[in-house]
Amino acid sequence: MTEHLGGAVIPTGFDVPVEPLRRATHFTGEPGCIAEARAFAAQFLEQLRTEWCARVDRGVDGELLLLVSELITNADRHSDGPYILELEGTDAAVVVSVCDSSTALPHLFPKNPQRVGRHGLEIVHALATEVVVERIPVGKRVIARLELRR
Repeated sequence: MTEHLGGAVIPTGFDVPVEPLRRATHFTGEPGCIAEARAFAAQFLEQLRTEWCARVDRGVDGELLLLVSELITNADRHSDGPYILELEGTDAAVVVSVCDSSTALPHLFPKNPQRVGRHGLEIVHALATEVVVERIPVGKRVIARLELRR
């Protein structure tokens, strides 16, 4: 909405809906892809801070990088093809989505500190406020929502 005062246009609010910040990239499984995904997420979070003026609680940077690492690692280990990392953010949360070609849905194992490995989805559930796994025509998508402020 705008008001006109003596010929000047004065903005009084948003004239159009604000869209979340969205970025996507893909990986082929080459060595270094997990580090690349983490760097991509770090850059995304910094862009969210500058463009959305997002206030991010202490520790959330590391949590986002861990979340991305776990999801990309799982896609790398359990799929035979490329995978896609999508990030969507606002001043409240970042939604991380990873699509891969495997049709096998991930399994959340019961907590067991004696077990070696297979803790990835357990870590994702511990960090995220919401985790969704869905089949898509070319495989599956794992979506996790991370709140920026607690």
